[in-house]
Amino acid sequence: MVIKTADFICSNTQISRLPLPLKPEYAFIGRSNVGKSSLINMLTQKKGLAKTSQTPGKTQLINHFLVNDNWYIVDLPGYGYARTSKSNKEDWNKFIRTYLDKRESLQCVMVLIDSRLDPQKIDLEFCNWLGEKGLSFVTVFTKADKQGSIKTDQSVAKFRRALLGYFEEAPPYFVTSSETMMGRDEVLGFIDDINKNFTPPKFDGEHYK
Repeated sequence: MVIKTADFICSNTQISRLPLPLKPEYAFIGRSNVGKSSLINMLTQKKGLAKTSQTPGKTQLINHFLVNDNWYIVDLPGYGYARTSKSNKEDWNKFIRTYLDKRESLQCVMVLIDSRLDPQKIDLEFCNWLGEKGLSFVTVFTKADKQGSIKTDQSVAKFRRALLGYFEEAPPYFVTSSETMMGRDEVLGFIDDINKNFTPPKFDGEHYK
C-alpha cells in the first residue's frame, strides 16, 4: 500500500460525535509509552501526525486520522495511565470500551506490545476482553530495534504462549520498529487486504448495521 495522504480529522470523547462509520477503521491501543504515536507516524510517513510525548498517558481522546481518503487510523488512549485520577480513568475506560464494542466500521484492533518486556498482565487481560467481546485483533510488537533479534523473538514467543492461556489459538502478530520501519509493509498489507473486502454498514434510519 502506498500512503499518499494522512490527515487529522477529529478528537472526541463522545461516541455520538465520531465520523459516520462509512470507512474501515483500525484502532491502535496499548499501554502508555508503548510507542503508539511513533508507530502511527512511521506507518503514514507523516512526522508529527500523532503527537509523541515522554509523558505516559498523553493521548486522552479518540483521534481519527484519514488515510488515502479511504480508511481511518484511530488513535486510542493508552491503558494503565501513569498520572490521572481514578474517576477520569474509569470515564476513559468506559468510552474506549464502548467505542471498541459498538463501532460498526471497526475492522481490527491493533494491540501494541513492548517487545522488550515479559508478558504483562494488563496486556493479556485486555486481549482477553477483546476475545470475550468477539472483536478481531492482532498484536503489534514495538521497539524491536532496541534489542537484538533473538531477544525480540523470545519475547514474542513468551507473549504468544501466555495468550494461549486465554485462547485456543494466538492471533496474527507483527514485529515493528518506528526507527527502522521494520514491519511497515506487513502491517499496511494486512490493512489493505481487509479494506478490499469492506462493505459499509447500512443505515436503517436510526442506526448503522
